[in-house]
Amino acid sequence: MDPNTRGPEEYGHDAGAQSSRQRPPRDPLTTDFGQHSPALARTVQLVSGDFLLTVNPVDGSEIEICPPAERPARPEKLTPAARAEADRAAKPPVPPGPTRSAPHLLARQDEREQLVRKLARGRSVRLVGSPGAGRTSLLDLVADDCADLAPDGVVRLTGFHRGPADLLYDLFHAVHSAPLHRPDQDELLTLVREIGAVVVLDDIEFGGAALDELLEATPECAFVIGATPDVPAPSTESGIEDVVLGGLDRAASVELLERGVGRVLTEDELNWAGDLWFESEGLPLRFVQAGALLRQRDRMRAGTDAVDEYGVLQDAAPADAPFDTPFAGDTGAEEVPLPSLGEAAGPAPLLASRLSASARTTLRFAVALGGEVPHQAHLPALVGDTHADAALGELADCGLVSPVGSRYRLAAGVQAQLEAAGYGEDIQDNALTAAQHYTWWAGHPSVTPERVCAEADAVLAALGVLVPGTTPPGEDEESPAVRLGHTAAPAFAAGLHWSAWERALRAGAEAARLAGEVSEQAYFHHELGILALCEGRLDRARTELETSVGLRGALSDKRGTVAGRRALALVSDRSGTTPGVAAFAATAGEEVPDARYEESQSPPGGVPTAFPPVGDSTTLVTHQASAPSSPAASHKGRGGVRQFARRNLVAAGAGALLVAVLGTVVTLGATSDNDPDTPSTQVGVNPSASQGIGDDSLGADKAEGDDEKPGDTGTATSRPTDPGPDGTLGTSDDPTPTDGSTEPSDDPSGTQGSGGSPTHSPTKPPSSPTKPPSSPTKPPTTPPTDDPTDPTDDPTDPTTPPTDDPTTPPTNTPTSSTSASGPVPSSPSVTTSSAGAPTSTDAGTPSTDSDSVI
Repeated sequence: MDPNTRGPEEYGHDAGAQSSRQRPPRDPLTTDFGQHSPALARTVQLVSGDFLLTVNPVDGSEIEICPPAERPARPEKLTPAARAEADRAAKPPVPPGPTRSAPHLLARQDEREQLVRKLARGRSVRLVGSPGAGRTSLLDLVADDCADLAPDGVVRLTGFHRGPADLLYDLFHAVHSAPLHRPDQDELLTLVREIGAVVVLDDIEFGGAALDELLEATPECAFVIGATPDVPAPSTESGIEDVVLGGLDRAASVELLERGVGRVLTEDELNWAGDLWFESEGLPLRFVQAGALLRQRDRMRAGTDAVDEYGVLQDAAPADAPFDTPFAGDTGAEEVPLPSLGEAAGPAPLLASRLSASARTTLRFAVALGGEVPHQAHLPALVGDTHADAALGELADCGLVSPVGSRYRLAAGVQAQLEAAGYGEDIQDNALTAAQHYTWWAGHPSVTPERVCAEADAVLAALGVLVPGTTPPGEDEESPAVRLGHTAAPAFAAGLHWSAWERALRAGAEAARLAGEVSEQAYFHHELGILALCEGRLDRARTELETSVGLRGALSDKRGTVAGRRALALVSDRSGTTPGVAAFAATAGEEVPDARYEESQSPPGGVPTAFPPVGDSTTLVTHQASAPSSPAASHKGRGGVRQFARRNLVAAGAGALLVAVLGTVVTLGATSDNDPDTPSTQVGVNPSASQGIGDDSLGADKAEGDDEKPGDTGTATSRPTDPGPDGTLGTSDDPTPTDGSTEPSDDPSGTQGSGGSPTHSPTKPPSSPTKPPSSPTKPPTTPPTDDPTDPTDDPTDPTTPPTDDPTTPPTNTPTSSTSASGPVPSSPSVTTSSAGAPTSTDAGTPSTDSDSVI
């Protein structure tokens, strides 16, 4: 991959699919060349504890309970060859340039033997030394001496920006072969207890109880820990002994300086070295840097022509060029004096001024990134020079950078010295350049998540610089910090570097908030909720996911909202609480393209019925599991009726929606009265009526003077009439309408008799047919009689008593109705012939009398 040539057709990142289709191939034999489709979003599926996590950089990661078929087998330990490869990857890369011999440690043999003896006994020890005391170099030698002491060999770890949990996972993956598998806490502790290795842990940043937790989790490991004096000490119960690493004596310091220069020092240089030893207290780093100053002075005295018009060496000779004899009588000897004691105490600006332009630019990027030196493969793209990768070798020879884990950082004190010299004036510009480069690189399909994780500190440092100064971008623009966070965070998650994942998400969420990008802010909060759910922090997960769902709901992001609500349902299942309204709304009747629908088990307490009767809380028991004696005894808070499965939530939500729709339809059908002359208001559902003598209409009301049915009890009331001027209903004293017709009442309740049922006047004849009164909430299921609420009425009895008056219209009796709970069986109807004799017929069967009308 060439980071300088970012061709859109080459990788399919920036060119659309349409442009590639419009360009026909020149040669039919090579149709595949140049026909690349746009790269798809990189999704990675991994197992975290009981969860199956799909890292989706577009809509947000999806999480579900891992199916049994997807669960990985028990991790196996690496073979010796694989362990050797892992140990090589844990070391920093060798800088390009001539092969350099390994440095020899001086006056450190006693400390070296002491450390090896303690580790051979299985005891852990802590090596305490000031920055620049040579602690890392000594630990490398001790690791080589202990290669055969433990069955799992030597494991190299770095504690820089790492906590106890991170180190346990690093130790697990350094010994076991478990790709895309992150065990939960219990499984992790079980696996690391079986590891027997010598763990070389450098640059640790914690002590006390946290260190005790790390040691207790790995009882079969022997630790040799490198720490600075400002790191908290371990507890007295840990049993860790400290080995203090001090400075070198004067003789050893002079010897180290001569090894760095490659020759014997002159008298003036010896005096200068003595003053430096007194000022630096014998720190080896100072003498490594002093040796680089003397080498640069020797080259300048040699009259080299590699100095440009600014007096800077552009093409310096190899750093390890031998100098067998001291210089004497050279032409420029008096023109290049020895550095002052102040320059020797803070040599970084002077050393940098004599390096190549690429090396100086690399130092500016390192200062902008908080001391993190980008990998040498990124330097050509960042610096703009194809040979800029050689700058790392220059910096390492001068002692300006030191190894930290598998990468390099500015050496102790160099950051402050370069900032004082003006190397920090363009921090924002350099951080922006680095952020743009890392955004493109981390999102490239050829870059693996493991490579992105190796550059995690540099990426996070760029975010740390850009986020505080984030402002709302212009139209068709994106915030660089938001883009970098969105691109790098999925790679950190897929690479199982979850501490970097969390830091990137928090930085991205803050940048999105400052930039006003609501959709990106919702994405970061969703990912934070997923991370918290994987780590068992359920309250935090619920808060983050609810925030994300709210933001995405405001944006009408249906796919993202469904992903968030699914995760919320899983949080509720784990926490033992009933899903909230948001979780119900997520699954009740909401259809999303390409959404997955998972099957789930029924809750142990049973499934609530979709259509429970009013006032009834009956539960349909499908499988009754043995419930624990108390809620605390349940497995991780799951079980019980409150633990709704998602499929049951869909049924319950759909049932509630169906009930509401049916109730609305029935209510509208019962209360609609827009046209009084419609046939539906004139004839009942299944009546048999006769034509009156003095009236051309068909009616079902009793005529004036009709006697009541024998045996009937109750009070007689007037029939409903039109509402009066005040909108109330009354009884009509006029047996005939004034305008030839009677408007049906808009109020279904009307004037009611006992029991709340409308009745008709026994003394007033109806002026026109009236529709059966109906309730807006519950349609009548029995024929309206004087007492329709009496359950003892016989449905087969005629509703109208026999009469000699042929003009008496029969009662318009509906025989069937529909309620929300289902159809009601029809009751037999009564047919009245033209002679007034009632005849009982089956419901739905028309009368055979020629004068009757259905």
